[in-house]
Amino acid sequence: MDVLGSRRRGRRRRLAALLSIGALVAASVLSSAGPAQAADESISVNFSVAGGSPTHRASGWIYGMTENGSGPPDRFFTDVKFRYMRAGGAQLDSPGGWVSGRYDRRWNATRAQLLRTRALGGEFVLLVHDLWGADGYPISRFPGDNGDWTDYDAFLTRLIDDVRATGAPVEWDLWNEPNITLFWNRPQSQYFAMWKRAYQRIRAAFPTHLIVGPSCACVPATSGWWTQYLDYVKAGDVVPDIVSWHSLPGDPVANAATADTTLGSRAIPHPRPYQINEYGASNEQNPGDGSWYIARLERAGADGLRANWAGGANLHNDLANLLVRDSSGQYQPRGEWWVYRFYGSQTGQIASSTPSRSYDAFATKADGNAKILVGGGSTTGNIAVDLQRLDTTSGVVQNNQVRVVVERIPYNGGGAVSGPVTVQDSNVTLSGNGTTVNLSHLNADDAFTITLLPPGPPAATQALQGVGSGRCLDVSGASQANGAQTQIWDCNGQPNQQWTSTSAGELRVYGGKCLDVNGGGTADGTAVIIWDCNGQNNQKWRTNSDGTITAVAAGKCLDVSGAGTANGTKAQIWTCNGGTNQKWTHG
Repeated sequence: MDVLGSRRRGRRRRLAALLSIGALVAASVLSSAGPAQAADESISVNFSVAGGSPTHRASGWIYGMTENGSGPPDRFFTDVKFRYMRAGGAQLDSPGGWVSGRYDRRWNATRAQLLRTRALGGEFVLLVHDLWGADGYPISRFPGDNGDWTDYDAFLTRLIDDVRATGAPVEWDLWNEPNITLFWNRPQSQYFAMWKRAYQRIRAAFPTHLIVGPSCACVPATSGWWTQYLDYVKAGDVVPDIVSWHSLPGDPVANAATADTTLGSRAIPHPRPYQINEYGASNEQNPGDGSWYIARLERAGADGLRANWAGGANLHNDLANLLVRDSSGQYQPRGEWWVYRFYGSQTGQIASSTPSRSYDAFATKADGNAKILVGGGSTTGNIAVDLQRLDTTSGVVQNNQVRVVVERIPYNGGGAVSGPVTVQDSNVTLSGNGTTVNLSHLNADDAFTITLLPPGPPAATQALQGVGSGRCLDVSGASQANGAQTQIWDCNGQPNQQWTSTSAGELRVYGGKCLDVNGGGTADGTAVIIWDCNGQNNQKWRTNSDGTITAVAAGKCLDVSGAGTANGTKAQIWTCNGGTNQKWTHG
């Protein structure tokens, strides 16, 4: 039995009356004391036991794009290896959808989000029930009322034609959470009849499209609604291509095991794909719990789509609450987005890991690095991560040493997070081809990442002091917003004056913001600002032996405007001229 199969997720049950899309059900408010203080726990990673390549199966979510599909910007998707979007126009008009005569707006939004999802390399899960209008709003009729299927057949004809016109494949999620009255307020027998009718129509129209179900507000069980559904679809030869359920909360590993048992006992062919197309209750949407779910989904071999607890305009935006917007409307990542970003960077082969009672890990090894994502949001304490058989990694160990970089991904109360916080960056001598990394988990909502690299100097974090002014390169007003101007100011040791030089040639501040030549400009006087690190050449800098710092793309020097020395004098790029306003020392 998996050691986490009975793990209690009992921390801070404060599910306020939020409506989950997909769940869209008001959750009862539960309360308890804060997270329990755990005794130290240990997890292990054995790099000699490797599986397939990561597919980033947990990088999906419900809704999260603007109604016209234009936002958020691409990088927030591509940086996390985006895999799935699940949508169907929910909450656009209330009431809305086919039954209210307002189908077109919902379909137009769905079409835009489908096409952008495909352009970003993702799969689109089509929520048929939302297009019908059953999004939690009390509706006047359901498919098959009084034995009349005429209107539902017309709806399916229109929807099938509209999907065909896009030329894009979709996964058909026929009805969301049909086991609760908020979404299906009719007898189960009527739902079964609807399922069979829709299944057969869609299979005939699109033989290669995948059908998803039952997407219940439940987890697999050995009796009750779940087994009644399996009995019906088996008997009627209408078994979904992808078996789905919701985990709010739950353990994907235990759920998948029960699904195996219940499908197997009915001779339903498996393994077949499992899709947990809502995971993460509202109080589990933080780096600690999010990392745990990622590890559990990977361990279960189930694809995952993170739940969305937003409503109204925020539903169709903000990447399912992975982003926030500042006062100017600019998107800023929350802590959990950085979890997915690290997860998206894990390539090569999956390494074997063993969880503890409260924590789990997802580990990979590739040429020149090994990476481990560690999460668990139910407790705090020390986590001892036992790293074994590092001799089986490629190019990481040199002279029996590795460089260990540990970063903490903060929750920050759900606010914007500029980037992970480095808590260790040191060369470590191995013992028996392994080492143990100790993580001090003081905030249950935070997560940790461990990156193993060849031994070398750690990234230097220090102030940059202007030779001519004696003042430090500073982010104006300690702002963390994209576009914030840099300047010189009295050296004070604050985070907005601490710059980290990376192996990629970046100068980072706040962990995730880079010194950036505004707009990729090359002209003298172009402002030097901060912006989310994106790997572009206008964020690359070269430190020279004469004390100058050159913008790689522009070929010009980091310069204090007008050779000024006063607090607040702006930084810019300018043709290198050897002046002291272009020379910097490390503080």
